[in-house]
Amino acid sequence: MSITMGTTLASLVTNKRRVSALKSLGIVTVGDALTYYPFRVTEPVPLRAIREAAPGQQMAFAAVIRDMRVVPMNARRGYRLEATVDDADFARSRRVPGSTARLTFFSYRKSYVDWVSVRLRAGTSVVVSGMPGEYMGQLQFTHPEILTVAPVPAGAGAGLEGYARGAASGNGAFAGSADPYASAQSAYPPAATAPSGAALKYDADTVQEALTRVCRPRPVYHASSRISSEHIHETILGLLWMMGARTSSTPDGQLAGAGAAGIVAPATDTIAVQNGEEKSGTTAESGAEALSQSIPDVLPESVRKAKNLMHRAEAFLAIHDPASTARFKEAIETLRYEEAFVSQVSLLKARSHAHKSVAHSCPLVTDSLRDQFIASLPFSLTAGQQQVIHDIAADLAHDWPMQRLLQGEVGSGKTVVALAAMLQAVDAGYQAVLVAPTQVLAEQHAETIGRMVEQLKPAIPVTLLTGGMKLAARRKALAAASSGEPGIIVATHAAFSKTFQAPHLALVVIDEQHRFGVEQRESLNAKTDDGTTPHLLVMTATPIPRTAAMTWFGDLDISWLTELPGGRKPIRTVVVNEADAATMGRMFAHIRARVDAGERTYIVCPRIDADDEENEGGSGVSAAAGSALGRAAASGSSARTAAGGRATRAAADAIGIDDPYETFDENGETVARPPLHAVAEIADRLQKLPQFQGIRFATLTGRDKDDVKTQVMADFAGGETPILVSTTVIEVGVDVKQASCIVIFDADRYGLSQLHQLRGRVGRGGTNSWAFLISRAEPGSPAEQRLEVIHHSLDGAEIAQADLEFRGAGDVLGDAQSGGKSSLKLLRVVKDADMIADARTRAGQLLAADPELAGEVQLAGAVLDFTRGNETFLTSS
Repeated sequence: MSITMGTTLASLVTNKRRVSALKSLGIVTVGDALTYYPFRVTEPVPLRAIREAAPGQQMAFAAVIRDMRVVPMNARRGYRLEATVDDADFARSRRVPGSTARLTFFSYRKSYVDWVSVRLRAGTSVVVSGMPGEYMGQLQFTHPEILTVAPVPAGAGAGLEGYARGAASGNGAFAGSADPYASAQSAYPPAATAPSGAALKYDADTVQEALTRVCRPRPVYHASSRISSEHIHETILGLLWMMGARTSSTPDGQLAGAGAAGIVAPATDTIAVQNGEEKSGTTAESGAEALSQSIPDVLPESVRKAKNLMHRAEAFLAIHDPASTARFKEAIETLRYEEAFVSQVSLLKARSHAHKSVAHSCPLVTDSLRDQFIASLPFSLTAGQQQVIHDIAADLAHDWPMQRLLQGEVGSGKTVVALAAMLQAVDAGYQAVLVAPTQVLAEQHAETIGRMVEQLKPAIPVTLLTGGMKLAARRKALAAASSGEPGIIVATHAAFSKTFQAPHLALVVIDEQHRFGVEQRESLNAKTDDGTTPHLLVMTATPIPRTAAMTWFGDLDISWLTELPGGRKPIRTVVVNEADAATMGRMFAHIRARVDAGERTYIVCPRIDADDEENEGGSGVSAAAGSALGRAAASGSSARTAAGGRATRAAADAIGIDDPYETFDENGETVARPPLHAVAEIADRLQKLPQFQGIRFATLTGRDKDDVKTQVMADFAGGETPILVSTTVIEVGVDVKQASCIVIFDADRYGLSQLHQLRGRVGRGGTNSWAFLISRAEPGSPAEQRLEVIHHSLDGAEIAQADLEFRGAGDVLGDAQSGGKSSLKLLRVVKDADMIADARTRAGQLLAADPELAGEVQLAGAVLDFTRGNETFLTSS
């Protein structure tokens, strides 16, 4: 069985519990494992003899167990195991006198104590790595890392002379060379032979091997309660061994060498060793060649050499088994450039493909519907709106498809711009489709557009098409679309179904671009019967920094709406500590006063009910954990991933928080945080407060059926239920002009861009408005600092920039929100701008010479994978 990046771990890893734990982190295939990058590497551990020990400073040494005892702890349950070690021979190699130290282990579990006792028998050679301390006048290592060394056959040498040379850097630090022990001549004293009949398993064959392993830098991975960073590392090294790696990459840039440290063959109780793969059956050189074949390079050879980058296989090896921290950083830079190059090739190919297509030309006519519409507006367009409408008009007049991104703040008037474009297409005798991400938003758009065009001559048919419509109404809407009659169609995802036909489709407008993927866009492009490609206008209110937008929407022309229409008042934002009962009480009294004045209030919670978090693994949500982040997102919404894994539809609907800020301890373990508030819980609690006596509440979640959502929003807008407790389903497009207050629970767990979106749900009717961000963040914590940004700023671009800086290359729109799994994990949109520009230039040169990538098969495959996995062309770090 040949192992490739697509091979599943379930077919290779025999420990099924580990397979399940890795799957919860989004690691399903070999490729997932190799691209599950560590978030840091430990510094090399210095070699020191016991007499050279300094309390509180990490060190490693070789020694022999002199005696060992287990002591029951009378004052409390459990046991204490103490072993005395003697480093006389190791110390001699460092030209210092030998000494002894105590190794101490504590445990309540007798099984653990028995296991350690078997390993630390008197006479056993060990390598110890740990932090020395002092207890009762004797040097002590508490719970150090121990590697046992197999007995040395008579006459064999392990090479202690090499220790002295390896430690010749003054303070005895491990110098980071591939193998500081390789030239050893003197023999290490034979360790005690294994007890007769015992099948003891040793951690290393030689002292040299053991010291190399504990001294080298080691990667630390984001872990979970189900699997530790060490076990993740062990699994990845086992996979690399199976793919042919026998040594780490060496500093000279080659994939192996005689002096490189060996990768230990995986235990068969963890990894299923393949037929014919014996521990000593492959040389370092042939192993390097095998690894290169299993992991072919993606970058063209000319680009790799010009940038002095590693081979892809070498980079993976240097990341997961680094010879030094410098090698680790070099490997990360290699794969970061690879991501930049693949993404830019993808974007340039998409743009080139679009310019080769044919579209319906929609030139402006005299006394056009567009001009009638603009003249009928009860307000004047902003300068920004006028400029964007002019640019779009010029694009629509061409006979190749427009591809334009319109980014604008919440309430900046994007709908007016989109309607002007659609009327231009209708005036030319064609159909236009506006696609919204939810039924509620589609219904609002249809109603708004219907009102805006009812006075125009000739009359403009506006057709609503959603998945939640009754069969008769849906058939009528489909028939209207398939007739080809010029008009406007407002649709949800139903527009992507096979039954939808619009034979004279000239323009597609997609509202909230991040909710739709490239493949869905392509399905609309294929709907025309005459072989033309519709013009495309995609809109988003999610703020994206200009550098990010220009980089990642490289296949689109970009327009910005930065001015707000007249009459909009700034939203006052207040951060409230949930533990501050007095301030919470004043807030609720203020909300009651606004409700009594005829206004409405949103109250947003991240979960539907109290059981959701337990069902999801009990840790809230990470959009980037798999990434996520990996986050997981690096790094949300209708397809957000839960607790480091891929969410089910029910789980995605249950938890709507975009939480890219999961915190981890120094070992990569997720730090437990308070459970998220739930809609059902908060609605029940608030209705019992005296401030809300006599007020009717409503709830709205992603689990509600479409007709229920429509009725709830109607009752809320009409004032029958003036307080709406909901999940983030109200985040996009919901427009209730009477809404003046929004309360967001667990605000410290949201992304800044998402908070900005939610805040934009209020103040749309020109009234004074407030956003209350309820937080449980610790004083001075990063979470509190993030909330200060949104507290003091209403500028979406500024907030998005801060969001990027807080969470790296952030999930500003994010792979979780796109419903796809991002192929990008290392690239940082802002910090790597120069790298991205260089990659774009080189990608353009390559495509000019080989437009179809016929000579770069691996790159072509990576581009295809990127396009499928990054539906919004944005990164996740």
